[in-house]
Amino acid sequence: MRKACIFDLDGTLAFTLDSMATVANQVLTELGLRELPTEKFKYYCGDGADMLVRRCLEDAGDPQLDHYEEARKMYRERFDQDPLYKVSVYPHMMEALNALKETGVKIAVCSNKPHIASVKVVEELFGDLFDVVIGQSSQIRRKPAPDEPLKAAQIMNVKPEECMYFGDTGTDMQTGKAAGMLTVGVLWGYRTKDELIANGADLLLETPKDIWKIYREKKDD
Repeated sequence: MRKACIFDLDGTLAFTLDSMATVANQVLTELGLRELPTEKFKYYCGDGADMLVRRCLEDAGDPQLDHYEEARKMYRERFDQDPLYKVSVYPHMMEALNALKETGVKIAVCSNKPHIASVKVVEELFGDLFDVVIGQSSQIRRKPAPDEPLKAAQIMNVKPEECMYFGDTGTDMQTGKAAGMLTVGVLWGYRTKDELIANGADLLLETPKDIWKIYREKKDD
């Protein structure tokens, strides 16, 4: 029986694209580099803040990453100060999460966003709704390694096979599969249906409204 649902954060629970793009472009401008279109951040994100900074620098005129350490520090400091800037919960997400909790399902967040920022965002947007929140830190390998969801399952006292993992990128699909969880790709996020399928999605959802529906259908599998 499925006893828990684990969610990616950026592009799955919350729309954060404008937030990432605005902060990154501020950093690039201050370093004398060119700004980048917001749409490109759909492909810069998903593998952690450090990788996002690398990808931005490469496309903004610093292919040798001469500004990497400075840009990385600036980006992290600004997000730690205000990780909720231009961040919003996807429509109907709260209803879906509340429906899960009301039936006793445990829920967790596993993100490649830095841990401090992840906790701040989740607490501000969702209060104490989630049982566990795990973000990127030096103590745990980032996704697509399965460490984050496996740790979340352990904390919630459930087996990996009793969990459903939801995410919007190929990295998320690899993570869920590596953890031995039923892996669900969400199509309201930042990446394409083809990417999710190519990386092993067991199921695809069109809207947050489908979260509760798919849980009911798969909870006894």
